[in-house]
Amino acid sequence: MNSVPWLTILLVIPALAAVVVAAFPRRLATQAKQLTLAVTLAVLVLAVLATFAYHPNRAGFQFSQHYDWISTFGISYAVGVDGISLVLILLTALLVPVVVLSSWDEFDGDPQDEGPAGGALPEDGGLPAGGGLPESGGGTAVLVATPPVRVEAVAQAVPVPRRSVPVFCALLLVLEAGLVGVFAATDVFLFYVFFEAILIPMYFLIGSFGPAQQQAQRSYAAVKFLIYSLLGGLLMLAAVIGLYVVSAEHLAHGTFDFASLRQLDITPGVQKLLFAGFFIAFAIKAPLFPFHTWLPDAGAQAPVGGAVLLVGLLDKVGTFGLIRYCIPLFPDASDYFAPVVLALAVIGIFYGALLAIGQRDMKRLVSYTSLAHFGFIALGLFAFTSQAGTGAVLYMVNHGLSTGLLFLVVGFLIARRGTADIGAYGGLAKVTPVLAGVMLIAGLSSLALPGTNSFVSEFLVLVGTFTYNKALAIVATTGIVLAAIYVLYLYQRTMTGPITHEANRNLPDLSWREKAVVAPMIALIIGLGVYPKPLLDIIRPSVTATYTDVGRSDPAPPHPVTSQPGGRS
Repeated sequence: MNSVPWLTILLVIPALAAVVVAAFPRRLATQAKQLTLAVTLAVLVLAVLATFAYHPNRAGFQFSQHYDWISTFGISYAVGVDGISLVLILLTALLVPVVVLSSWDEFDGDPQDEGPAGGALPEDGGLPAGGGLPESGGGTAVLVATPPVRVEAVAQAVPVPRRSVPVFCALLLVLEAGLVGVFAATDVFLFYVFFEAILIPMYFLIGSFGPAQQQAQRSYAAVKFLIYSLLGGLLMLAAVIGLYVVSAEHLAHGTFDFASLRQLDITPGVQKLLFAGFFIAFAIKAPLFPFHTWLPDAGAQAPVGGAVLLVGLLDKVGTFGLIRYCIPLFPDASDYFAPVVLALAVIGIFYGALLAIGQRDMKRLVSYTSLAHFGFIALGLFAFTSQAGTGAVLYMVNHGLSTGLLFLVVGFLIARRGTADIGAYGGLAKVTPVLAGVMLIAGLSSLALPGTNSFVSEFLVLVGTFTYNKALAIVATTGIVLAAIYVLYLYQRTMTGPITHEANRNLPDLSWREKAVVAPMIALIIGLGVYPKPLLDIIRPSVTATYTDVGRSDPAPPHPVTSQPGGRS
């Protein structure tokens, strides 16, 4: 089955479907959703079949294809997977149909956006709702009372058509194709093309399909996301070009082939420069502290499905890039900068958790939890042990499941109540017990409770880091306490206690569609918490091979084990 072009199929099917769905008129919104769901489910089935065809213990990339693209510059269409990229493609194939189904009714009957850029105006002609200004105070009172502001705002209010469901579905399909390309590319230039291409659908998902009443905020978040990402992409482009020049000096011809680039003996000084270009781009995409400031805005203003893909998949491109490109291509520089990366990772664990604790907006809270989780992932990657590295890659998958489910639950609450403010909730476990149970499972997974999927990956990261640097591991472990605080804070304020608002008394519990959305994610959270071996068997050989290729091996035990008479040791 290795002769089957699995990766090209997984890439081409959603890309072609996106073209078809985008051509659907708005009145065929239901048909567009049905086709999108069918295509994404087909991709999921094919990804599972490809996983069964994959041989974990076989060295090198599998399902490889290589075709010349721009031969003059050594650019090829080259794809292949190892265990690291395969599990992330599986995660992509799982989350996209989940998002399609969870967003099924999100834009049905979507109110028309009004205003010069689609921003809605309240009926009283005042400032747009959610404009970020307090309800009372001298500054706000003056603005609202000033006639020129009100007249100008009303004069510029121009109705625009409602948002297109077929376009939303097409953007999801384009994003899925781009993510498969990112994780499968074995040509550095091809990787860069997909790396930049996935920005476009996410930009439009945030800017055009976020909260209908917050046009100014979602436009700001979308532009901020795009500028940060493009800045990182430009730095990486400079490093990619530098890598090509270096390869031409060593091989007498330039190449972007990943396998050939891994064999280059690049001087440490040049490695540091090239590493910096790649690392900053990946740190922004992940994001890692202090490159994270775009994340809470983008997470809060994206539609719920877009937020799931943003923190569940798009952010993994950054951490994937660290272990796929930074460490293997620049081993000396990785070793040189490791203390800095580890320090930033530990700071991110605490900083993200503390900011999450102080949030009142549920979507921003969940976004900040991701900053803490990515700190653990970076910690595992740059501890340079097989345990920590395996745990970090597994953490990428588990974070996509746990935080993705947490975002879905938050989306269900917002859809029912119309606000992301934690203070608007309380006592919902009495009214929506199934929804409360799902939130509890998602929260416990996020704080890495034993028996859930995240515990296994977090435990491996900390154990592997302990063998590399005991102090860092001990400090990072204390971050788990902060995770418990922000998760329990969110759950307590929304689900327990008395019902503090009359509007909460008649909220509906999960529908059959919503139960179908969360069921597979809950099953995986519990299943991988109890039996993570299938994923570990896929991930571990590739992580071990990556570290071995750059001269890294696990530290020897301080006290060798010796055999004793009687079979004891």
